[in-house]
Amino acid sequence: MSGPAQGRTITYREAVREAMREALRDDPRVFLMGEDVGHYGGCFAVSRGLLAEFGPERIRDTPLAEVAFVGAGIGAALGGMRPIVEIMTVNFSLLALDQIMNTAATLLHMSGGQFNVPLVIRMATGGGKQLAAQHSHSLEGWYAHIPGIKVLTPATVEDAHGMLGTALRDPDPVLIFENQTLYNMEGELPPDAGLVDITTAKVRRAGNDVSIFTYGASLQKSLDAAESLSEDGISAEVVDLRVLRPLDDATIMASVAKTHRVLIVDEGWRSGGIAAEISARVMEQKFYELDQPVRRLCSAEVPLPYAKQLEQAALPQAEGIVAAVAEMVRRHG
Repeated sequence: MSGPAQGRTITYREAVREAMREALRDDPRVFLMGEDVGHYGGCFAVSRGLLAEFGPERIRDTPLAEVAFVGAGIGAALGGMRPIVEIMTVNFSLLALDQIMNTAATLLHMSGGQFNVPLVIRMATGGGKQLAAQHSHSLEGWYAHIPGIKVLTPATVEDAHGMLGTALRDPDPVLIFENQTLYNMEGELPPDAGLVDITTAKVRRAGNDVSIFTYGASLQKSLDAAESLSEDGISAEVVDLRVLRPLDDATIMASVAKTHRVLIVDEGWRSGGIAAEISARVMEQKFYELDQPVRRLCSAEVPLPYAKQLEQAALPQAEGIVAAVAEMVRRHG
């Protein structure tokens, strides 16, 4: 009697590439456009080989003009296509912010429900690769402020693969933030890997003493911290937010009601960030379930340094998560 089918071990980069390949193969409306996505194979090599497979009509290199090619993607979506627009890194998305916020996110509302914009925008985000202050932003929390879009932060191989397929089926704009430190990460893609829900968080490790809410590159750090804490008798529940807009309040609040302590780990800056939003929601909905104030562990409020040791010191790390949780549990009982 044979056992269950085994999945494949692939990288996060390969998972995104496979998802794009499947979409391009299965739906003639899908095409990819962005800087260096064709002949160069993508700044992070995610689209390598796709130009040879699908040709220049489906894999389109663009000029260094984000406001123009994001606008072109919006027009293509309005015309019935299903564009995947790749913005090299999140900082460059600010050049297209007018198109994203004032056009893509608002057209359905301003047209009285007549015009959907089925656009997917992918971009690399986060620090940790020594790309210095101008190329290491974590701005996904900013975008989560905008009504009319979905904001996804896949942290696993399965989510990187499955969320893209779901996003391409969404009638409205979806932004996918791929942390650049994850591209080389390996994980198992199940043999039955398919679409992944893009409205819910997921408990990655169950626990009873504290809830750690996080996303992106901080997920593995949080899981490593939870493993270390377990050796000291502390049971941490790790919740992968996965989707920053809409936030999955139900999963968040269920975890708070279970553990009564909350640590939010966020690579974004602390002031006005997504961690502050989650903290406020927990206070509004589960204040009387809390044994102590919500705690946030975020990146240092500085332009991210280039020097490796300073960059690592500025970002949340597993050791800092362990220390924060240990203090919460021990000092406050």
